Amino acid sequence: MISVNGHIVNPEELSKEITNSEQKVILKQMAGYPVIFYYESLQQLKFELLFRVNTIKAANDLDKSGAKFTTFAYSFPNRKLWYRLPNGGFLLREGIYPSEGIEDLVKNGKLYAFECSTAIAIVLYIAVLYTIGPRAFNTYFSRLYLMDWQFDEDLPVYNKEGEDFIIGDVLHFKNPEFDPQQPWWRAENVIFVGDDKFYGHGIGIRDSKTIINFLNDKRKENSNESAYLMRMITRPNYKTISLLR
Repeated sequence: MISVNGHIVNPEELSKEITNSEQKVILKQMAGYPVIFYYESLQQLKFELLFRVNTIKAANDLDKSGAKFTTFAYSFPNRKLWYRLPNGGFLLREGIYPSEGIEDLVKNGKLYAFECSTAIAIVLYIAVLYTIGPRAFNTYFSRLYLMDWQFDEDLPVYNKEGEDFIIGDVLHFKNPEFDPQQPWWRAENVIFVGDDKFYGHGIGIRDSKTIINFLNDKRKENSNESAYLMRMITRPNYKTISLLR
């Protein structure tokens, strides 16, 4: 269900205000859950819908960029724009606009390699850039650092348990009996793009069955516990991010 300014609304009531077809699909998903999605204003709802649509665009753009999958030990960035730190993270060089650094990941993805958790952070940063624009992005994300689940304070994220996931959410496939020789396949962090399709760095955009089968192929010998989609949902704090514009 959707609550705007203290009132439950249905997608039909918002049809004149929200005309984008992708956003309408997300609205329908929200309305179909018994969980209530609360918004103080229509503008707050519109911002989240735009951000979620831009998250899918960002996931598709990164998927097509040519960026490679690797572990922290072997990660590398475009060194013209980023420092590679000893822990495998990337730190934006002095004098480089944050928007330029993020855009380069899409334009010159072949010059980068990283693992799936950093990929999720990159997707969300791209989505922020698409949503608030380069001027605001450069103001708030002046010294970008890309590493695992470490986010800038202006891109707060939180976790919740449940199955009420919607397009643009970050989800997690767990592989409980992963091959100890390939520990990086203990899990796959993904963006839900709709219609049982998920973007996972190193796997691409695939349905849940394909991702589970892929992870099951990365299990230790004589294992019998299948990989599965966890009940944990990771979301940006859209309300806080909307204040950056």
